Amino acid sequence: MDSFIKWSNFSRIAPYADLFEQGLAVTVLLSLFTVVIGFVIALILAIMRMSNFRPFRFLAYDGKGHYKTEGVLATISRFNPLAFIATAYVEILRSTPVIVQIFIIYFGVFGIIQLPAFTLFGFIKFNRFFPGVVALGMNSGAYLCEIIRAGIQSIDGGQTEAARSLGLSQFQNLRYIILPQALKNTLPAIANEFVVIIKESAITYTIGVQDIMSAVNAVKGATFVIIEPLLVATLIYFCLCFPTSKLIAYFERRMSHGDKR
Repeated sequence: MDSFIKWSNFSRIAPYADLFEQGLAVTVLLSLFTVVIGFVIALILAIMRMSNFRPFRFLAYDGKGHYKTEGVLATISRFNPLAFIATAYVEILRSTPVIVQIFIIYFGVFGIIQLPAFTLFGFIKFNRFFPGVVALGMNSGAYLCEIIRAGIQSIDGGQTEAARSLGLSQFQNLRYIILPQALKNTLPAIANEFVVIIKESAITYTIGVQDIMSAVNAVKGATFVIIEPLLVATLIYFCLCFPTSKLIAYFERRMSHGDKR
């Protein structure tokens, strides 16, 4: 196997250009679906972490109806199961490697749940693509959760009070007032997460997803050339990530100018 660059090797891998084209399409689709799933999960988690659901609040009151702030029962009364579940989810997924999560989802969850084996667009294997999307989406949701939560908390609390004075419910306040402003503030960070996912998606080739790195592996096995396919993959990732990051920076500047006006 060649371990150094030869220009002649590029002509040897040229017949496999369609594999890189398919890998590019899979990588883009994988990243798009991951961001959508991750955003939905993150929004739910952020609301759960900021909720005030305390089902054991009654334990803090004594027989005379006085509220106790100390003691075991008072501590239990402040327990929020929704916030606990969301926090545990975020901390576990942010503290473990992505490849471990992908293997658990693919071999553990979808080893039990059998997915139908069919192809999308003629080259995307659904039973491998879908677990990759789920695993990356769950991981992305853990990171996006903190971004969205910070965006929601950045909104002035006075707006919530004004919404209540106008008769809006908590759901209406969140939907029409808080979330639109929070999403505007966090949009650049969410878009940057898309760039991160494009790069992280390379790990899904380990479960058979036909992305760019899968094309590299296929070309290596067919031609015994490794450096040149990796250089091609590097160029493709660069052409995906660099313009996207610059475009995000441009819109971020435009949005900041709008805020200053």
